[in-house]
Amino acid sequence: MKKRSKRYKILLKSSQKDKKIETKEAIELVKKNSTSKFDESVDVSLRINLKQTKGGDFSLRTTVNLPNGSGKKNKIAVLCEADKVDEAKKSGADVFGSDDLLEKIAAGKLNFTKLICTPAMMGKIGKHGKVLGPKGLMPNPKLGTVSNDIAKSVNDFKKGLVEIRNDKDGNLSSTIGRKSFSTDKLAENYKYFIDCVKKEKPDTIKGEFIKNSFITSTMGISYKVGAK
Repeated sequence: MKKRSKRYKILLKSSQKDKKIETKEAIELVKKNSTSKFDESVDVSLRINLKQTKGGDFSLRTTVNLPNGSGKKNKIAVLCEADKVDEAKKSGADVFGSDDLLEKIAAGKLNFTKLICTPAMMGKIGKHGKVLGPKGLMPNPKLGTVSNDIAKSVNDFKKGLVEIRNDKDGNLSSTIGRKSFSTDKLAENYKYFIDCVKKEKPDTIKGEFIKNSFITSTMGISYKVGAK
């Protein structure tokens, strides 16, 4: 039998089990229980309905630009044409380059957490998909990582643009901030996140799109959120 820590046992005393509670109350409980020394992330986990009336199961993959940012620090790389490298540097990117950056990628030197690519370079990056894809680094136009507007793309990801996608069972999760954020800012991020997910619901899905919603932190326990 797995031994639970003293800290975890204390947290369980504030558990609400399957009881649905109001958003701000859930956030306040999560913040209160974030007792580790580092700035824990506050995360939302959803169970969404994938069953369509036709066309097979639905798959959701998109980005959400949280109004108060995510608190996550991305190390951003920009792959562009040689004459745009200076533009990439001025945009605030942490890593930038053209064919020289491609060589580093080919050698497995992936010292970044997000890769933005200009359309003209997509033909060259394609063969590295087997390396970049599994790590979630392959540029995708739908996710804002293929763009000619380098400055805007870098700024979006620096501010807290987050990528979301469901798994085969309809589970979807993302960060909505850090425990150091105020309750109001986390609540605003949560509402915005939920509204963005709801907008992705296709007409071919009947009934409720979001089945369940939980808020938790990196080292904490989760709370089921009601409609408010």
